Amino acid sequence: MTPEQLRSFCLSFNAAVEEFPFPRVPEVSVFKVGGRMFALTTLDARPLTVNLKCDPEEALRLRGEHPGLIVPGWHMNKRHWNTVTVDGGLPDRLVRELVEDSYDLVVARLPRAERLRLDRP
Repeated sequence: MTPEQLRSFCLSFNAAVEEFPFPRVPEVSVFKVGGRMFALTTLDARPLTVNLKCDPEEALRLRGEHPGLIVPGWHMNKRHWNTVTVDGGLPDRLVRELVEDSYDLVVARLPRAERLRLDRP
């Protein structure tokens, strides 16, 4: 998956926006829904990585199945976030599933009225 494909996929979800909230590191892209982050990446970094929210048990399973490619979230709560290397070592389909799961976990924590506006009860 290329950086452009990752950005495009993150922005393809309902109400997803890209922000650059860190003045000292303006190249860091944060993708949010309802004001809450579901992905964080530096699109020009090599290797390309993305921090994604994950169910804690699933996070441990993924780290065990893909050592070195899926690791505890860098600068994040390591129980709930993974850093995923997006350099071709993982199938694009899996990366897309992980991004979508992250988005869904964040949406699930939004107020009900906001979830309904996103067509995700």
